[in-house]
Amino acid sequence: MRIKYTLSVVFFVALVIIEKENNIISRVSDKLTLKQTPQTPLHHSGISQTLPKHNGSFPSFGKMDFMLMKRRLEKYSEHQEVTTKGRKHILLLATTRTGSSFVGEFFNQQGDNMFYLFEPLWHVEKMLTLDTGGTNATAAAKAYRDVLKQLFLCDFTLLESFIEPLPVNHITTALFRRESSSSLCEDSVCSPFIKGVFERYHCRTRRCGPLNLTMASESCLQKEHRAIKSVRVRQLETLRPLAEDPRLDVKFIQLVRDPRAVLASRMVAFAAKYKNWKDWAMGGDVPIDDDEVRKLKGNCDNIRMSAQVGLRQPPWLRRRYMLVRYEDIARFPMRKATEMYKFTGIPFTPQVKSWILKNIQASKETSGVYSTQKNSSEQVEKWRFSLPFKIAQVVQRACGPTLKLFGYKSVSSEEMLTDKSVSLIEDKVFNFL
Repeated sequence: MRIKYTLSVVFFVALVIIEKENNIISRVSDKLTLKQTPQTPLHHSGISQTLPKHNGSFPSFGKMDFMLMKRRLEKYSEHQEVTTKGRKHILLLATTRTGSSFVGEFFNQQGDNMFYLFEPLWHVEKMLTLDTGGTNATAAAKAYRDVLKQLFLCDFTLLESFIEPLPVNHITTALFRRESSSSLCEDSVCSPFIKGVFERYHCRTRRCGPLNLTMASESCLQKEHRAIKSVRVRQLETLRPLAEDPRLDVKFIQLVRDPRAVLASRMVAFAAKYKNWKDWAMGGDVPIDDDEVRKLKGNCDNIRMSAQVGLRQPPWLRRRYMLVRYEDIARFPMRKATEMYKFTGIPFTPQVKSWILKNIQASKETSGVYSTQKNSSEQVEKWRFSLPFKIAQVVQRACGPTLKLFGYKSVSSEEMLTDKSVSLIEDKVFNFL
């Protein structure tokens, strides 16, 4: 099976990169200093380069070539050691339809000092998806963790292994949602446009050619902070090695939303996948032991267990975890954004504030299903008038402990569900400092 072989290769590469890269860099650096001749493989910004041989030996390099290579090597070695003072690595964890794209923009709009990536684990999930439609949870968790770690170190090598078609010379036309990362569309990463080359996720702000991951890595190394948004990590516990890596200073922000609102949104956004739910909403009885109901419960349990780990603040997560409800962001966006930036230790720039003010009052014409422009206050209550009471009851039975932990009130009647005067959101403070 392709997946089995892919996993073997990928984790071997990851093991080599993580456990031996410092030794390789040290040996190469020593030989460069003594002989002024490059050795192979040379890892720079996550890219392995095999140099051509001539008569069984490596060719001599000129002084300019040597100096350039040495500067690049030193730059890479520097970021592999203990993290630069003040540099932050932010991981926004969520599930689909929780407002994570909107919240991710809080960091994407930060400006020149932030390198932001939108859902890079999409490629990993796609590659590891089984014929049954699911993934091996253990294998996926390890792959997600290793890819995230390398990306925080500005190393795209491991991610490349999951991109289809495989990048050629570290150049790809298929990076998922490239346009959602301003870092990947700025001048320094915008390669010349190539006529006739189709790029599915092309930059909107300027006309760029296929993404050169070498240039992306260079840009990442120049940024003061790095942020990644992902809806694919199931358990926070699996990311413990990131928190304990001395090269990183990771802050985890977990975004949650009322499971009833999440389901209502998914039934609209992913209508084909939620056909059973739509049929049940139209009048059919919901089987209590149906696979879809069990999946719903499993998702809620994963979210709740991750939050319980974070809120418990074990030593490895102390001052590294923050829980945020989408409903609080929608009602008090500036206040919550301020809290999030204070938690990360990054200055809250006027550029981000301006973007938030502009995008929380969007009109119906601009606030589509996948848009980050929302009339956020309206989004909080919208689901209550589209989700039938009997479906809300199913969610409440499957996700009761999750609703309780996050401060969402259950409804006992159709009237209560649609009564605007009754708030279903408890005032709740989640301590994270």
